Amino acid sequence: KSFLNHTAYLSCYFPNSQKTDIKDFIVFWQKGDEVVHEVYYGQEKHVNLSPKYINRTKMDMDKWTLQLLNAGIVDEGQYKCIIIQRRDKGSPKVVYTSECLLYIIANYSQPEIAWLHTGELKPNKYLNLSCSSSGGYPEPKQMTWLISHENRTLRLMRHMDVSQDAVTKLYSVTTKLNITVPTDTFTNISCLLHLGEQLGSLVSVPLGI
Repeated sequence: KSFLNHTAYLSCYFPNSQKTDIKDFIVFWQKGDEVVHEVYYGQEKHVNLSPKYINRTKMDMDKWTLQLLNAGIVDEGQYKCIIIQRRDKGSPKVVYTSECLLYIIANYSQPEIAWLHTGELKPNKYLNLSCSSSGGYPEPKQMTWLISHENRTLRLMRHMDVSQDAVTKLYSVTTKLNITVPTDTFTNISCLLHLGEQLGSLVSVPLGI
């Protein structure tokens, strides 16, 4: 995983148990049919690179790791590392291949609750709210409303509207809530954005009524 516009690190995980000098190897990374980076017997070559990767890659030759600068959403996908060893007799031979999947993450804004109506709140009338967050990637799982009063918290699921910017590919999400105005107790209403198992959640500033 790499954050949007940061450096992604793609490792070959090559054990090199013989401690062979990199000058005896050809190392290159591919994404599909595109050549991402090439090291030819210790020298970095740029002749065969796909144009989109020129001046965006460099290899840490001690760790067999490729640095992909300014990683974007279009860089997501599977990368293959191929290591070819020069031999005293015969043609060079592929001695190692590995693959890694790159996922890009962009941070969503803190969810924000907005009123969808004006005028004073009256008991037993309806309260209309929306909750929105934007500028994130990948697409989130869901938004949940948390309604807390006394010692109880009620979780409400409502439809989540999702839109994706055609240029940046970043997502914006909104959900709406329509409930009866609480009459007898102080109530806190929050909105929780679920980003996925490994990415956690974001919560809004609570709205007190």
